[in-house]
Amino acid sequence: MGSITDVYSSVCKELKLRTNRYILEVLQETEGKTGGITLKLTGNDRLRKVKQVTNKDALALSRTLRDNDSVTGLDLRYNCITDEGAGHLADLLKENVCLRFLDLTCNDIQTDGAEYIAKSLTSNDALLSLRLTGNKIGNGGAMHFASMLQVNSTLQELDVADSDLGTQSVIAFAIVLNNNKSLRSVNISRPLLFSHQEETAVHLSGMLVVNQCLRELHLGKMGMTDYGVERLTDALRTNYTLKYLDLRCNRVTRDGARCLAKVLKNNGTLEILDLASNRIEDDGALYLSQAIALPTCNLKALSIPNNNIATVGLVSLSRAMQANNTLTHIYIWGNRLEEPVCQAFSDLLSSGRLSSEQTDVCVYEVDGCVCLAEVFHGLKRHYYWTPSYGQDVNPASNAAVALTNTQLYPNSSHTP
Repeated sequence: MGSITDVYSSVCKELKLRTNRYILEVLQETEGKTGGITLKLTGNDRLRKVKQVTNKDALALSRTLRDNDSVTGLDLRYNCITDEGAGHLADLLKENVCLRFLDLTCNDIQTDGAEYIAKSLTSNDALLSLRLTGNKIGNGGAMHFASMLQVNSTLQELDVADSDLGTQSVIAFAIVLNNNKSLRSVNISRPLLFSHQEETAVHLSGMLVVNQCLRELHLGKMGMTDYGVERLTDALRTNYTLKYLDLRCNRVTRDGARCLAKVLKNNGTLEILDLASNRIEDDGALYLSQAIALPTCNLKALSIPNNNIATVGLVSLSRAMQANNTLTHIYIWGNRLEEPVCQAFSDLLSSGRLSSEQTDVCVYEVDGCVCLAEVFHGLKRHYYWTPSYGQDVNPASNAAVALTNTQLYPNSSHTP
């Protein structure tokens, strides 16, 4: 067998397909490398001439990588792959025993494509991470993945956020996770839920009581209210494995924050809490700060941008950080950053208690007054896009990856 580039060229010739120069260039860069290779074929790379990957390209890649044992990651974000291309990639998953990571974020895969991939994973015992963010697989496609999780015992990360899941499929995921022992991270953010009774939160709560393997649970944009949060926190009091709870962009107020504070006081497992774009206000921040100040709290990162928190709440959080050194990352932009708040966080930064890489604000002065400006830092700022230069997974902009240490694939980075 020749080099991977030669194999790709011969496959294209055999199938009478035109070679994609972008794919050819990326494959040439891997020449001489052995093992642990991630093919980064993102369709939005601005630093090179990109020709987006199509269904025919997916067929050629599938044939090229069928017997390859060096490539362990395939990054196909932001391309033009549809259900047909998903079928070709499913064929690859059936035959390749070395591929560990597959990212298909923001393609055009729908229900049929999801079915192809899900069925291939029932017999695949190699893939660890699958991301389908932004593909409109719908309720039907998600149900296929829920069925797959009943059989697959290898997959550790599944991301189907922004994929138009319905109430039925979210509940199905919750039921399947009662027995699944391999999945470590699941993202089901932004489903299309039309009921206000929060059945999904009730089922997820029941799952958290039973499941002692899940490390990350992402429930953003679910319309969850304080009632749903209360159900989740009831379960978290007896769950000692969940480290990362993502509740961003919901309808959580001070009452929900109070329930979460009780968990932080009594359960030392939770390390990352994302409450961005809710409405916990000063009262909610006070509840959280009281919990954080206790030595039993092991929270490492708190994200609360855009929560209508004013001076009382933010200053209390800064004081809690002085009392407990465990909290190292805090994100506050989008709240009411009045002068006492600016001074309090200026003191945290100047004293070294808070690193400038671990918050989303920086200090500047105007006429002797201390002010705060936004910097592009956060838990997952590169989630929906890739940067034009620098690291794709920069620790300052994607702190959650470094904190949880759950990145399951080799990192590829751009260099200017």
